Amino acid sequence: MSDRKRILTGIRPTGALHLGHYAGALENWVRLQHDYESYFLIADYQVSDYADDIARVRDSVWQVALDWLAVGLDPEGSSFFIESLVPEHAELTTLLGWFLPVSMLERNPTLKAEMAAMENPEDGSQERKPVPVAFYTYPVMQVANILMPRAHLVPVGEDQLPHIELTRETARRFNHRFKPVFPEPEALVGRVARLVGTDGNAKMSKSRGNTIELREDAESVARKVKGMYAGPPRGATEPGKVEENPIFLYLDAFDPDTDEVAALKETYERAGLPNKVLKDRLTEVLNTKLDSFRERRARYEANMGLVKEAIEAGTNRMRTISRETMEMVRDALDMNYLGRY
Repeated sequence: MSDRKRILTGIRPTGALHLGHYAGALENWVRLQHDYESYFLIADYQVSDYADDIARVRDSVWQVALDWLAVGLDPEGSSFFIESLVPEHAELTTLLGWFLPVSMLERNPTLKAEMAAMENPEDGSQERKPVPVAFYTYPVMQVANILMPRAHLVPVGEDQLPHIELTRETARRFNHRFKPVFPEPEALVGRVARLVGTDGNAKMSKSRGNTIELREDAESVARKVKGMYAGPPRGATEPGKVEENPIFLYLDAFDPDTDEVAALKETYERAGLPNKVLKDRLTEVLNTKLDSFRERRARYEANMGLVKEAIEAGTNRMRTISRETMEMVRDALDMNYLGRY
């Protein structure tokens, strides 16, 4: 194995990825993938809220892999793997569950929000669902995911920071009580901590229909940008506040011409600027950014065998590390029963 420090990060397969995923996480993954020994997880165990739609999960596994390849993740320089194909994850989750009190899980704000969303869907169009046991175990599994390759760095979105702190605390407890097996991983939040939805909602979410997917064609992007929320109503030549118009958040995230964006902000606040001008610029910026993604994605979609090979190779590399880690864990817990006789 490489002497480089390791990255572990991943995504639940619940659909194709969107601009929020890219700005908050994927951009960092691409930048760091060759500086670290990188492992990218498709977390298919952690989709209990989609348990009644396994066909969607299965399709999303491939959509996620295609999006990763489209944005420039290199399956030869890093490892893509599917969680359920590495059974050691379930084993480590079970063992860590011995030592994690429920109170530690219940104070996780992300878990609370997700449980509330299941019981009380925001838009009222989805059926209320009982919270399954897996909603308590999946944070433990996220800890196991990170600790399994003995990762040093976890590039994540801002909303995942509580999971990283839980992982660090778990590593400290295990190392102190038994043997020093796990590094305490550091979190790295993306350049854009959170990208609001196209409807102005604080969270970009597929269930709300307020996303722009990485795979969308130019016409779809133009249509969605045209319909974006652009702050409180105002006249075309009426000055506005930059912080009230999410279009500027998108321009800050994706427009490489920072001087031009700064000039637009100055004009907007001094003399006013039609939202159409801002939206036309954003449409051009996004489609320029997404063009290279679309081209790479199309090449892989035309040869899904390459995608399968990438996942098989990455999964095999992850299984090698996982077996090594579990030997260390069993040794620390004095559970190598047959090895003692």
